[in-house]
Parts: sequence; C-alpha cells; structure tokens
Amino acid sequence: MRLLIMGAPGAGKGTQAVGIAAHYGVPAISTGDIFRSNVKNGTPLGKQVDAIMKAGNYVPDELTEQIVADRLDHPDAGAGFLLDGFPRTMHQVDALDDYLDKHGKALDAVICLDVEPEDLIARLIKRAEIEKRPDDNEETIRHRMDVYLESTRPLLDAYEGRGLLVKVDGNGSVEEVSTRIAAAVDSAVGH
Repeated sequence: MRLLIMGAPGAGKGTQAVGIAAHYGVPAISTGDIFRSNVKNGTPLGKQVDAIMKAGNYVPDELTEQIVADRLDHPDAGAGFLLDGFPRTMHQVDALDDYLDKHGKALDAVICLDVEPEDLIARLIKRAEIEKRPDDNEETIRHRMDVYLESTRPLLDAYEGRGLLVKVDGNGSVEEVSTRIAAAVDSAVGH
C-alpha cells in the first residue's frame, strides 16, 4: 500500500499517520521527522537543513526530494509506505511520480483529512497554550493556514483529477477518524 496523507496544520496528520501505517504494515515516513533527526544528529544534511530553517525558509524541493527518494530506497519501504509532509509542491508531486515510475510503482491513495479551518485554528491556539509555544499566536496560525490552503490546493486538485484523493472527515476522536480512514481507503482501492 503506497499512501500519502495531507491535511492542514492541526488536522491530526502525524497522529493518524502512525496508526494508518501500522494498520497496513508499512512505514510512516514524515519528512519533518527526517529533517529533525538529521539536525539533532548533526549530519551534513542536518546542518544544511538547520541553516535553511533558522533563516525562516523552506527546504528547497530538490533537497527534500533527494531525502525522500533515499528513504523510499530503504528495504522497509519496498512493500509500501505512508508519506506525511510530502509532497508539498507540484515540483515534488512530479518528482514522486518520476521516482515511482522508475521503480514500476504507483500511489494507491491520497488521504486528505478534512477539518473546518476555524476548528483547526481553535485547535492550534489551544495546542500553542498547552505546549507553551509563544510564536504560535492567532495571527501566525491564521497566516500558516492561508499559506497551506493556497499552496496545497493545486496538489489536491491534481490528485483528485487522477481519482486518488480520499477525503475523510477529520473531526472526532483519534479512533473514530482512524476507522473512517481505513474504511475510505479500503473502499477506494477495492480491498
């Protein structure tokens, strides 16, 4: 099973990715986790990524694509994967398509967690208070939401056009949403 999970900040992607990956017996691959691990371990890649992120910039497509391709080459991803945080641009969509084509593989489904933007903003403000994230104020959160919606729309439209998009209501308990995702994916891929 080769899956992507998408959704706005606060939609619960990270939480759901782990459970879905376990359900299908594939690794959950989070680009954010890969970046953080490399930064923490002081690898050459980590130093490069750290400098880019400290400057407040996005990691360039080519670098992100190389990291993901390297991770997908690991034996545990041979039978499938669940990607979280990738692709984020149409350039990355094309790079993933090229990688999969070269390996004679294709995506099975793209899960999109649907949650009302105002609910997400409330969720993120609450999380910022609990986790004491002073940089996460309402204005910053609203801006991140706008950037996400603007940058992700073309990706969602592209995957919907290919018949791969599986929209799932992201409201409810972790278990409720997990059950909905598994049912929707199974139905979409004909399991």
